[in-house]
Amino acid sequence: MTTGRFVVPVSESVTIRNTVAHAVRRAQDSPDAEPVVHFVYPLARRLRSGEDATATEFLERVTVWAREDLGDDEGAVDIETTVVGADQYLFGPGDYADAIESYAREQDLDTVLLDPEFNPTGATPLLPPLEAELERAGLTISEAPVERQTRRPRLVRPGGLGQYLLLAGLSFAFYLLVSGSLAVFELVTGAISAAVVATLLWRVSLTGPTRPATLLGRVARMGLYVPYLLWEIVKANVAIAYVVLHPNLPIDPKMVEFDAAVWSELPVTTLANSITLTPGTLTVDVTRRHFTVHTLTDGAREDLFAGGLERAVRFVFYGRGPADIPSPRERGEGVEQGAADGTAGTPAETDGGTAE
Repeated sequence: MTTGRFVVPVSESVTIRNTVAHAVRRAQDSPDAEPVVHFVYPLARRLRSGEDATATEFLERVTVWAREDLGDDEGAVDIETTVVGADQYLFGPGDYADAIESYAREQDLDTVLLDPEFNPTGATPLLPPLEAELERAGLTISEAPVERQTRRPRLVRPGGLGQYLLLAGLSFAFYLLVSGSLAVFELVTGAISAAVVATLLWRVSLTGPTRPATLLGRVARMGLYVPYLLWEIVKANVAIAYVVLHPNLPIDPKMVEFDAAVWSELPVTTLANSITLTPGTLTVDVTRRHFTVHTLTDGAREDLFAGGLERAVRFVFYGRGPADIPSPRERGEGVEQGAADGTAGTPAETDGGTAE
């Protein structure tokens, strides 16, 4: 890259500091009479809850780094920072590429410098497909030649007898369930298979120590949760059937967002799947504990913001006390994005009314 005018998309990463330094050096060494580096922070609308201040603070930090790297030549390179994509629904690489390309075209720039660890979604690696999308848009792409952090996560973790017995018991139960028999042969072969599976995988499959009392409590509460979920599914089916059979087809599709009061992967996954299993609502995206859900009717939104499923999931994983945490509506966290076409939304609490 010989130009001194380019865009640098930024997000938290282990290499961002070195990428900023490289960008500043490239601009300084370029033959351009007026070199400028535009640091842009993609802020998806689905991530707006609490992220605005984070984006501003991060861009301020990037500016400080750039000025430090310029030193006495601070005026030699113009440093610009801004948020992009805040008015869009950024989800996949194509959406992020569109936001970056749009800004680059507005600023009459045709070069993008990428941090090798750039990944604003924090999930599936974004960089390779993003590069392809930007190149398809006609932009020149360059990756900052900075050293990546070597990641060598341990495949095998410390394990205990509890973890071994739990995995063996689950494997044995699954074997018997699949076999559909309690004959002596099935019991013996099941026990042998469970022992082999537990021996091979007990330090790989389980991520933490096993606490039998906690596990039994969760299993018992899950036994109460399943009938509750089935009842919610039945009620939602009846409501959707009414909508489908109604002559006016009274639907009002909207995307909504809220921060669920659940933590760690399993509770978040359970809530996301429970929402999807309930007709009228579909979990579109989850980032940490920030949910984006498509709702078909106003009643589905009211039920979602009332937090019945969220409370039930908390009850399963955390017990009776945390189940009393206020609902998303009571916490003021539910936000409607507008109709399904992606128009701007309003705070859900302004709708009025509460779910039964």
